[in-house]
Parts: sequence; C-alpha cells; structure tokens
Amino acid sequence: MNFEEISADEFGRSLNGFGLNLLVKETASTIQFLQAVFGFQVLRQSEDYAILKLDSANDGNEGLLLQLHADQTYSSNPLPSLLPENGARGGGIELRLYDIDPDEAEARARKHDYLVLQESTDKPHGLRECFILDPNGYCWVPSRPLAA
Repeated sequence: MNFEEISADEFGRSLNGFGLNLLVKETASTIQFLQAVFGFQVLRQSEDYAILKLDSANDGNEGLLLQLHADQTYSSNPLPSLLPENGARGGGIELRLYDIDPDEAEARARKHDYLVLQESTDKPHGLRECFILDPNGYCWVPSRPLAA
C-alpha cells in the first residue's frame, strides 16, 4: 500500500481489527517522540495527520499501525470537547508496547529529555516495564517478559 498517495476513503476502507488513533496538539512532536524512543516508522506525515508503524519483534505479526490527528482536524467531532485545556491527555490509559526493551526505551527517552514516570522495573505480573509520557501526556509502557 502506498501510504503517501492512498486516499482517505481507500485507506479507511482498508482498516480492520483494532485501530489506534491519537488526537494530538500537533503531530511533529509526537512523531519525534515515537521515532526517538520506540523506533516507529513514518508512513505518511503532514502538519495535521500521520500514519506510523511499529514492526513487531515476533515473526508473522504485522506490527502496530498508528494514526495521529491534530486537534484542528476534529473541528466537527465531539471528542475535543472532552479534552482538558491544560495537562495530560489520555489520563487513565496505558499505551502498551510489548516486546520493546523498557531499559533501552527509558535510556532513549532520558537522552531526549522526555518524562520517565516510572523507571524500568520488574513487575509481579511477569513483565519488565517502564512508563514514559509523550509531549501530549499520553503514557507509553514498553515491556518485555521476565525470564521464567
């Protein structure tokens, strides 16, 4: 699929399963965060919209497709009325990235001065994970399974 040339209509009809779309103040800073910390690949980017992909570490898995929409693209949508004017968006949601080394992601986040809410920690539910906030206040949780 040519993501730079596909129409919105054709792309929308191609989607299936579970989708993730984040409403952001502007796309550039979120793209920079996702590339620097997790290695997302940009498939399409404009000032107001982006399609990104994170390849899976597991063979046979297509990975994660993510869309970003800038606030102004949702002018006739009721969702922006629920967003706080200040502070973090997405309170109460964790955007979990499995099979992403949390220690490496934490180091990259710190290198780029992103906020690490919780350092990489072994958890009782069998994962090593950390909590990192993006420029919009969304909480990203890279994690890896602990050795049995």
